[in-house]
Amino acid sequence: MKRREAREKAVQTLFQMDNSEMTLEEAITYIMDGPIDPFYESLVKGTIENRDEVDKVLIGKLENWSLDRLPKIERTVLRIAVYELLFQEEVPHRVILNEAIELCKHFGDEKSGRFVNGVLSKFAEEK
Repeated sequence: MKRREAREKAVQTLFQMDNSEMTLEEAITYIMDGPIDPFYESLVKGTIENRDEVDKVLIGKLENWSLDRLPKIERTVLRIAVYELLFQEEVPHRVILNEAIELCKHFGDEKSGRFVNGVLSKFAEEK
């Protein structure tokens, strides 16, 4: 599985968990057929396991928004991207930002991509 597909599946899995009472294992099984890709698994489990820290950092980047007010798809994509920015140091930040924008375009709309770009660009400004 390519990393783009792994990210798409991770968004679907985490979005499913955000909208239901599914456990992590149930959500993974619901989305994935066959063997579990290691990168996909690291995104999903890492985002869940580090959610408090990810949310804390994410809240610090949101201006005039609360995490609860964000549309669910943008919140899900942002959580994955922030997890990658904080914990997946082998992936260049520019790649993470571009992938997050593309995920929003795929699952949301052009406005979603611009919003996510605005939030995540604050990470680039810090570097």
